[in-house]
Amino acid sequence: MVLFRRHKRRREIAELLQALMDHHPTRTVYVAWDNANTHADDEVEAVVHAAGRLVLLYLLLYLPTYSPWLNPIEMLWRHFRREVTHCQLFETVQALLVAAQAFFDRYNQQPDAVLSIIGSHATQLR
Repeated sequence: MVLFRRHKRRREIAELLQALMDHHPTRTVYVAWDNANTHADDEVEAVVHAAGRLVLLYLLLYLPTYSPWLNPIEMLWRHFRREVTHCQLFETVQALLVAAQAFFDRYNQQPDAVLSIIGSHATQLR
């Protein structure tokens, strides 16, 4: 799931978690993220508590500081840069946003491709 927002503050992080829970109301959601101050906050935890899914608190996987090799999303960002922005000069910010949205729309339809890109060997995550 991708949400485009101008800022990445606590409110937007809480909004992302809420969207994930709304999109997957009966499934376990695993969120692996770094230790950015926007990730560890009362507002973020309040979203989880309000949804009544306290178990999710234990599935927020905090990665060690300065360890991008442990963060699977870094592989997807590398793929994104190669496919969308590498050696590209966009005429407008809107053109860049359109290219980025097309990338994510395409890969939202191909979850197995995303799993392959991030190096997941899991056979069933759904």
